[in-house]
Amino acid sequence: VQLQASGGGLVQAGGSLRLSCAASASSDMMGWFRQAPGKEREFVAVNSRGGGNTLYADSVKGRFTISRDNAKNTVFLQMNSLKPEDTAVYYCASRTRRIVVSAMRLAASYDYWGQGTLVTVSS
Repeated sequence: VQLQASGGGLVQAGGSLRLSCAASASSDMMGWFRQAPGKEREFVAVNSRGGGNTLYADSVKGRFTISRDNAKNTVFLQMNSLKPEDTAVYYCASRTRRIVVSAMRLAASYDYWGQGTLVTVSS
């Protein structure tokens, strides 16, 4: 499965961006992680194909929304009220089969990764 992420850019604090990630094949789990300079990759949000499981990191809850277009094997991340601390390279990830909820926040649980798209939030 190949993942192609897009939509990153430079935005002022308080602004919005929408990331997209198109997959070459269907996957049950699709989500987003991010990595800021000098930091480890961290979980942002994930969504299961049927919508039964949607999880967010506490740091983005209420500001970011993950959604999917299953017909196009595409996952989106709508990011509102952006903060400078949201600055990072954002990676989409997917896993063909469902996993337990406790594992959904772990990067090691995902089989496929996109190339990353840079989001920069200026203060």
